[in-house]
Amino acid sequence: MSVVINGSAGVTVNSGAVLGITSGTAVASTSGTSIDFTSIPSWVKRITVMFNAVSTNGSSIPQIQLGDSGGVETTGYVGTISSYSGASNANSTTGILANAAGNAGYSCTGIITLATLGSNLWVASMVTTTDPAIGNFSSVGAARKTLSDTLDRVRITTVNGTDTFDAGSINILYE
Repeated sequence: MSVVINGSAGVTVNSGAVLGITSGTAVASTSGTSIDFTSIPSWVKRITVMFNAVSTNGSSIPQIQLGDSGGVETTGYVGTISSYSGASNANSTTGILANAAGNAGYSCTGIITLATLGSNLWVASMVTTTDPAIGNFSSVGAARKTLSDTLDRVRITTVNGTDTFDAGSINILYE
């Protein structure tokens, strides 16, 4: 086995995967109905999706969908998210929810961690909060999804798929 230390790039093993944390490019979530992060390397085992004051023009909850070479998968998710106060709970089969409730006035900030258990099975944990000026509630949850092939993309959209992003930014880290 050969191991090369690449300074800021991490550690390369056998001229293959770079081990370390790689940052995507932050995307302003100020327009459009979805944001895609593509070309995720096949060796990735964990992805962190970061929301910074993300909001939409409608009441549909933001969600994350996973994809492979066949495209983004929109069914077969199992998960739930609840507000810390218990006032809102949401379940989804179409994606991994980023918040327990949707509202045009809400902005979502937080981290959603995705990790693979192998065999294209991904699990997620979600910890987010709304803008304190709007109601200041935190949401926590968990979800899972088995893909038909190796993950290579992550999409952020809304449950209804039609609400438009109008504020904030989103980025990913992968390792």
